[in-house]
Amino acid sequence: MTLMQKFLGAAAGVALSAGAALAEPALIFDLGGKFDKSFNEAAFSGAQRWASQTGGTFREIELQSEAQREQALRRFAEAGSNPIIMTGFAFGNVLDEVAPDYPDTKFAIIDMVVNQPNVRSVVFNEHEGSYLVGMMAGMASKSGTVGFIGGMDIPLIRKFACGYVQGVKAANPDATVIQNMTGTTPAAWNDPVKGSELTKAQISQGADVVYAAAGGTGVGVLQTAADEGILSIGVDSNQNYLHSGKVLTSMMKRVDNAVFEAMTEGEELRIGFSVMGVANGGIDYAMDEHNKGLVPVTMKNAVDDAKNKISAGDLKVHDYMSDNTCPVE
Repeated sequence: MTLMQKFLGAAAGVALSAGAALAEPALIFDLGGKFDKSFNEAAFSGAQRWASQTGGTFREIELQSEAQREQALRRFAEAGSNPIIMTGFAFGNVLDEVAPDYPDTKFAIIDMVVNQPNVRSVVFNEHEGSYLVGMMAGMASKSGTVGFIGGMDIPLIRKFACGYVQGVKAANPDATVIQNMTGTTPAAWNDPVKGSELTKAQISQGADVVYAAAGGTGVGVLQTAADEGILSIGVDSNQNYLHSGKVLTSMMKRVDNAVFEAMTEGEELRIGFSVMGVANGGIDYAMDEHNKGLVPVTMKNAVDDAKNKISAGDLKVHDYMSDNTCPVE
């Protein structure tokens, strides 16, 4: 399927019509697709919420290759979409080149900072949420060994891992945390088979709780954890429902809120730098009917206490991105 076919509505979602308003927003999903049940799907959920509440429509595209990043940005800009929202750090360099060519168009990028006068950069304090779910992993583990499976080996995912280890160690200083990354290319975000293999390897080393921060690859992690009788932790979206009673919690990164806010502001999109963390509701852990039987009151109280301390600034979780080091391993 060509890029133009995507624009003409072959992809699931809102079709692009000839009579669409010039200010119709656009959403570009990163590789892995909008139904990855994680990062991209959270973005799609936010766009759907905006459309449902306003009656508006939005344009969208799921990338099939790296080469389409610039094509998609330019075609949406030339078609009059405003704002244009993109998910993922990998858009950074391309957006930095494209944005100056369309000074009257507003852009929003999630997970990367682009210093242009018409760009809103949204980043998240993933280390804070990872700390909270790490505490839960440390308390839930019976073996004293837990795992972390990341997607592409980049500083952003190391940020998740570092926060997680800090939380695990806060709950159990003697715990062992096994860490694996899926790969070094964007394909690492959509490789559930590799995710399954890594999960089995960690189980063989004693892990009985595994946290996946790997996009679509995480689907394989959660599935294998459920099949093998251990607990898993989801990421970005609330993934508790995928294996009810077997997913301890999910580290919720409210990409949906970031997209919803950008579409709501529309052509008046505030530009600059935006940080979403525990304190402003951008980061949280998931509790619902699917995991309530796995989380005793003592665990929830301990995690909520840590959450409140993070919000108040009384508990500082080290951010790997600040110096590319982690104080605990």
